[in-house]
Amino acid sequence: MGIVSVLVSALFIITFIVQAFEIPSSSMEDTLLIGDHVFVNRLTPGTRMLAPVMPYPTIHHGDIIVFFSPVEPGLYIVKRVIGVPGDRIHLRQGKVYRNGVELNEPYVIHKHGDYQPVRDDFPLYGPPVNAAPEWPMVLHEHREGDDVVVPPGHYWGMGDNREESMDSRYWGFIPRENIIGEPLFIYWSFETPEDQYQRTAMRDRVAFIGHIIIHFFDQTRWRRMLHLVR
Repeated sequence: MGIVSVLVSALFIITFIVQAFEIPSSSMEDTLLIGDHVFVNRLTPGTRMLAPVMPYPTIHHGDIIVFFSPVEPGLYIVKRVIGVPGDRIHLRQGKVYRNGVELNEPYVIHKHGDYQPVRDDFPLYGPPVNAAPEWPMVLHEHREGDDVVVPPGHYWGMGDNREESMDSRYWGFIPRENIIGEPLFIYWSFETPEDQYQRTAMRDRVAFIGHIIIHFFDQTRWRRMLHLVR
């Protein structure tokens, strides 16, 4: 009976409360690294049934969220919330302004220091190169002067590694229903190639599993274990 209770409790937690997620890209460095494995606190609509015992969380400025891509079905993305419904957002010289006030963002890194007006003075020159096809029209509908205004039920997300982040500047707003949850902490971190998430062939997956087995101890980032995500 005890084992059954444990299994039921574990299934409940995995289904409704937490979900494991691996960071696939460098867009959130140095907050999250490629190969970080995190537990995510689920904020999906399905958790609403738990409202009587667990209040349904509200998404705030600065929260880090995991969500389904608005433009690539099935693709998981992780970004930091910069704008909530009603916020007015623009960038100048790579600095983010929200409702006319420059944000203090100590978590942001600029690896290259290269200035690209379309990317770093958004939305002054319209969407950046490689933007989603439908984004220019949507941006036009939600642009007021030099700002883009976040519509109801949507959020504006950006990566901490600003120069290497494909974020809301490229594909637009994040629908509330796409949000899966918030990373809680890193339960394991392993040195992983940047393009590993693109290697989907079975032989590539098996080869990497073998690599993990061989190098588990020397390529695990032990210092990041149980590190809280903020």
